[in-house]
Amino acid sequence: MEPISVLIVDDEVEFLDTLVKRLRKRKLNVNGVTEGPAALEFLKKAQVDIVVLDVKIPGMTGLDVLRQIKKNYGLLEVIMLTGHANMEVAIEGMDMGAFDYLTKPIEIDDLVYKIQDAYKRKKLNERADFPQTLDTLGK
Repeated sequence: MEPISVLIVDDEVEFLDTLVKRLRKRKLNVNGVTEGPAALEFLKKAQVDIVVLDVKIPGMTGLDVLRQIKKNYGLLEVIMLTGHANMEVAIEGMDMGAFDYLTKPIEIDDLVYKIQDAYKRKKLNERADFPQTLDTLGK
């Protein structure tokens, strides 16, 4: 099985770098960017399974990025990261289609479990969507 491909979007560079290194040690294929527009550009060029998205990032809000991801990559799962003050925004993100949210500071094992669960759901949704894709191609 190929490693799960993860994109982390967080403007706290030290946090981002540490998270990328720790997830790579757990055999995940991880990349990181520090702002919303960079995340959307990355998604145009690379195959990603899961996005871990901070609610508060420069360039666009986390919710704006989530909205674009769901519009352009509907089966891509997104896990929101939030500080305590942004809990309402995280819940709004769930209403918009985010898989789940975690509150900073995060436990690395909790994040890994969420990523694995989100990946399982993505694969189930891809299988469910496959017959529709074939129908569309045949017409």
